[in-house]
Amino acid sequence: MEYKKYDIGPYNLHVINTSKFKTVTIRVNFKRPCIKNEITKRTLLSYLLTESCKEYDTRRKMEIEVENLYNLKYTSYNVLSGNYNMLCFEEEFINEEYTKPEYFNKSLDFIFNLIFKPNIDNNRFNSNSFNLCKKLLKEKIDTIKEDPSLYSNLRMKEEMDNKSVISYRSIGYISDLEKINEKNIYEYYLDILKNDIVDIFIIGNIEPSKVFKIVTKSFNINTIKKENLSHIVSHKKYRKNVKVVKEKMNIEQSKLIIGFKLKDLTDFERKYVMGIYSYILGGGPDSKLFKEVREKNSLCYSISSSYNGVFNILKISAGIDSKNYSKTIKLIKKAIKDMSLGNFSDRDIKCAIMTYKNTYKEIMDNPSSILSSYVSMEYLKLDSFSKREKEILKVTKDMIVSVSSKINLDTIYLLEGIDD
Repeated sequence: MEYKKYDIGPYNLHVINTSKFKTVTIRVNFKRPCIKNEITKRTLLSYLLTESCKEYDTRRKMEIEVENLYNLKYTSYNVLSGNYNMLCFEEEFINEEYTKPEYFNKSLDFIFNLIFKPNIDNNRFNSNSFNLCKKLLKEKIDTIKEDPSLYSNLRMKEEMDNKSVISYRSIGYISDLEKINEKNIYEYYLDILKNDIVDIFIIGNIEPSKVFKIVTKSFNINTIKKENLSHIVSHKKYRKNVKVVKEKMNIEQSKLIIGFKLKDLTDFERKYVMGIYSYILGGGPDSKLFKEVREKNSLCYSISSSYNGVFNILKISAGIDSKNYSKTIKLIKKAIKDMSLGNFSDRDIKCAIMTYKNTYKEIMDNPSSILSSYVSMEYLKLDSFSKREKEILKVTKDMIVSVSSKINLDTIYLLEGIDD
């Protein structure tokens, strides 16, 4: 696998050349420091720019062109990456070797047309497309409460710190959506082209110099922007007293979400130690939480922990009966205490490292996952694949015990079933 980065000025081009896949995958990221009242605009744009464009101004015309291009796949989405908000466009298509000459160029033209040639009428987005996309986004936002797991996760982070980016909802907000019209969303779109930091990642059996020539000819952004803010969130406050929030909903199973803020992690702890810690604590059927809370005491339907390095938080999620709330909290706190005392085995560490390696192998089998890893290398300064395989072996029991002192219990949120 050959990686080449081109600093073009207005944007960076990242080319990963590999013969492993018969497809080519491209991802275009537009990012800027996250501002809460801009999130909804960016999500709506992810809908608008893939609904239609000037070249294919109806859904049917889009479908015909996709068929002509051997049913290429395309999507767009808005994500929060720590302190940044990223509007992403992704496309996967068959390598030109298996189709027709110029197919590579035409496939890139398709996604670039979506980005640069939107369906605009008189300096505003086409009303039909706009109204449809706005309706779809409103329905999507309205359905958040229909997914108790998603809703409880969002609510826990909002209670943890409602002024921090960790609490923002990447899909957006109804109150902001109501303020958007065809004209002001087009003005914001132009602002993105002018001011966002842009990276293009592309993977396939492709010649980097050829990709460079085609992209620089077709991707028309001219203003130079530089990154000046880390993606990694640093928390400003840490609670001395745990915040407990309970909310009721008509659901069959209560959702318990416990949030921890992480403080002063070293680079190595952020990249490697915390992942191993989280896996031993609640990463699978052999984890402390699963064995103690679910198997031995039958207090939950499910329980797991997850670590988010970019937001600097650790989260424990469980599905429980509300009557078991106090016992469950007690056992979870005991498991956390056990981790700080080193009450886990060398076998636990080896299993966690083995899982890490298996996950790495799975990443290497999927071009989109590989692209995501290169995105993380670029934005989060993660190590190369080969270095990761070596560095993970350096994690020791003492390191895991040491990192325990940097994990601060912050918020306990219970979405309690009414009939639970």
